[in-house]
Order: sequence, then C-alpha cells, then structure tokens
Amino acid sequence: MIKRTEAIVLDNKTYLEADLIVTYFTRKFGILKVFAKSPRKLKSRFGSSLEPFTYSNISFLGKEGTNLPKLTQSDIILPLQSLREDFFIFKKNYELIELCLRFIPYNAPNEEIFLLLLNTLISIDITGDSDLWRLYYKLKFLNITGLLPSLESCLKCGISVGENNIKKYIFSISEGAVFCNKCINQQSNLVAISDSSLKFFNSLMRWNSQTIKRIKAPEKLIWELTRLVNDHIENIIGMRYPLSS
Repeated sequence: MIKRTEAIVLDNKTYLEADLIVTYFTRKFGILKVFAKSPRKLKSRFGSSLEPFTYSNISFLGKEGTNLPKLTQSDIILPLQSLREDFFIFKKNYELIELCLRFIPYNAPNEEIFLLLLNTLISIDITGDSDLWRLYYKLKFLNITGLLPSLESCLKCGISVGENNIKKYIFSISEGAVFCNKCINQQSNLVAISDSSLKFFNSLMRWNSQTIKRIKAPEKLIWELTRLVNDHIENIIGMRYPLSS
C-alpha cells in the first residue's frame, strides 16, 4: 500500500553503490527510514530531493514500522538550500536534527514537533543564519518533550527569578534546575548564569515565532542561555552535544 505525507529529510546514508537509506521526519508517521533506489545516478527521478533539510511531499511503499519501506516519489516543496550551502552553517543547523534523532521514537507521529522544526528551518532560510532561532527551537522542543530545565525559580527555596535583587544564579547541570546564591551548596556540575539570561529565558517561553521575527536579542544573552541549554541536553543524553561541535 502506498502512503503519502509531507516530510523533512533528516539524514541519508549510502547503501551499496547507488542506493540510499533516507531518514525522514514525516508529518503523518513520525521519523522513519526508507529505501531509495539509485538516487545517486545522474538520471535519478529523485534529483536533489534527498538532501538534509529538504521539505517534500513523499510517497513510499510498505509498512513503515516493519520492513524498510521503498521510496516511490519525492517532490520538493522547499529545498531550503541555504541551510547546507556553507559547512559551518550546516553543522549549526544540524543540531536541530540531532534533537529529533535523539529524543523522538521512530514511527511515532508528533505533528507539533514536526511543525516546530519546519517553521524554524523556513525562518532561518528566509532571515539568514540565526542563533536566536536555534535557541528558540531547542527551548520549545524541550518544553514539548517534558525535558525543559527548571529556570523560573530556585529549586530549593522557591524564590522567583528577579526577586530580592538577586543578580546571580547557579544552574546545576545534574539537577536540571537553578539555585539562588543563598541556597547553593556542594552541588557538582555547576554553571553560573545571570538573572538577565533567566529573564530572557522566561520571555522566550512566552513569545511565539512572530515575536522572534521582530526582536534583536543581545548576543551575550543568547550565548549564555545556549551554553546552558546545550549542557542540559548533554547531561540528558550522556554524551557530547551537539555532536557536530
């Protein structure tokens, strides 16, 4: 039975001389692998549609949960070529794909994250390379999956960020939470973070994509919060993140 869906290419691997195993994030079926016959030949009907980040309408034959389905058609909707033209930019944007591959089970539909990834990739393609968009994506992704770090208040005393004129906080990577400077003790894996970055985090969690398009955030806050989020993800998966760094 042929199935059709919108899909984003996450990755592809060479199989034998001219075939590919393509990993897709599909809107209807979640993440799945498909077999693409001879796409590396010059006259292949798939053309460049199997490159990472490409957004397409695809058709495949077979059961996506058992044997490897066979790709029968791939029609590009948006090539999103700018995301892979420069290797450095490609590596940074591939961080978003890494999250999907690490945290989303195969063959488990998740339209909310699919649309988050799609809208983020399109926005970066239109506006240019953006650390803010990548940070926004990571926070929203972690929130949807229930893995968001606790940054609104001190884990121990419960004091909200910004109260009592506290300007410096400590993030415990092992706890995945923030402590005020009065409550921190002999915790390990600690990262200092300013109240400005924590307030910025709270703002990002309230904003939607339309707001992100309009603002220009200080690079220092983006860098500090990105470092914390990457450390948090690395602690969860038990290995270096992003892998491309």
